[in-house]
Amino acid sequence: MPAAVPRLLSEPSAVWPAGAVLGEGLCWSPGRQALYWVDILGHRLHRYTPASGRRESWQFDDTISAVAERAHAPGLLVTLRRGFACFDPDADGGRGALQLLHQPDTEPEHNRFNDGKCDARGRFWGGTMDFGTVRPTGSLYRFDPDGRCTRVLDARFPVTNGPTWSLDGRTLYFNDTVHRRIHAFDFDPDSGQLANPRLWLEFTPQDGHPDGMTTDAAGRLWIAHWGAACVTCHDAQSGEELLRVPLPTDHVSNVTFGGPQLSTLYVTTARFELGAAQLAAQPLAGALFAVETDARGRPAHRYAG
Repeated sequence: MPAAVPRLLSEPSAVWPAGAVLGEGLCWSPGRQALYWVDILGHRLHRYTPASGRRESWQFDDTISAVAERAHAPGLLVTLRRGFACFDPDADGGRGALQLLHQPDTEPEHNRFNDGKCDARGRFWGGTMDFGTVRPTGSLYRFDPDGRCTRVLDARFPVTNGPTWSLDGRTLYFNDTVHRRIHAFDFDPDSGQLANPRLWLEFTPQDGHPDGMTTDAAGRLWIAHWGAACVTCHDAQSGEELLRVPLPTDHVSNVTFGGPQLSTLYVTTARFELGAAQLAAQPLAGALFAVETDARGRPAHRYAG
């Protein structure tokens, strides 16, 4: 049976016109009722609390790209340029405390970590990419709760994005952004191993490049379109586009659900690679957007370490 078509209940609203160089790393905290997100190239972590409108930021010395809450300790598991770390934003009087955990020694010097999130067992999955977005050197790592780090996939993508999982947790979707392809893999929830790689969806040049994505409570995939000023919603089985959400800026980078009912769609955008004329025409490039929907997201899995 085809997936139901979701509806938008509001127009997208710029809730934080931050002017991020490269907004990314969305993670909704149910406990805090707050949204974490990052500016990768601005080296900043942000926290937005919708009920009060409070905006908080922390500056880093290098790129920070993905965020997950920790299940058994305060703070976050984050990816920095070269590896994994814990960061507690509330430590040291709100100045934050950083603890480096692991840097894979298999990564080329020109690579950096990009998108990532946790699976249902609390393992963090982080993809890497060529900093110049050209060389096919991206990989996918699994960082287990006991601190073991495994390179699960030598993807050979210039830029990796995602991942997200099917509703039953047995399919992992992972993006080859530069080549406009979304791949699906059989996923073993027990072992955390991948098998049976296949092309699930390919974008046309007019649709831009698939960037961050999320799965909602009905199993539909929501995908940010870099270079095409939109988010789309797709049937997980057929890949059919069910809904398109236009945004007022070209580079749409990530998407997740948040809010008390997990029905607010949050979207990050970027100023990166926009020329002067484009920036003048797109003053909200780099903003965090919110749009109300009749869809429901799923609570983000937390890192179990």
